[in-house]
Amino acid sequence: MNACLTNLINDEAGFIVSAELVLISTIAVLGMIVGLSEVALNVNNELEDVGSAFANIKQSYKIDCSSSHKAQMFGSSNWDQADFCDGQFDVN
Repeated sequence: MNACLTNLINDEAGFIVSAELVLISTIAVLGMIVGLSEVALNVNNELEDVGSAFANIKQSYKIDCSSSHKAQMFGSSNWDQADFCDGQFDVN
């Protein structure tokens, strides 16, 4: 029993493997954190582009006047104004 305990205490075969796994997993986790932060940044940029595209849609309308022999209707119009924070590169 004493010899078995001495063999277990002096055994260092598993230490190298676990140290390598800790090093590899640390590098992998750091790489994933950097990669996911870049993905989040690019998703925000694309969503800002989509929002800017929707903001640049012309929302005005105009109805020209029509007339006949007995009646006349004048035109109507509405022009869209720029909203607050309506430009590109507003998301910080």
